[in-house]
Amino acid sequence: MKRFALAIICGVLATSAVAAPKDCEELRKEIEVKIQANAVPSYTLEVVSKEEADKHDVAMVVGSCENGTKAIIYQKNND
Repeated sequence: MKRFALAIICGVLATSAVAAPKDCEELRKEIEVKIQANAVPSYTLEVVSKEEADKHDVAMVVGSCENGTKAIIYQKNND
């Protein structure tokens, strides 16, 4: 029974660690790596507030960070 309780506690702790809010700059860098891997020549990634993100096309929002209070907006530049 003690092992079962210990397993439940460990599971809860592991879940909360995975669900920790992501830093916006860290997430922006991860997204940037993926975009560069697709050889996109010119683009903009911008961290904005959730309210500002709601004003943009939903397809432009490529990430959410800081517990959903901020979003990352992607725009491909046509040079």
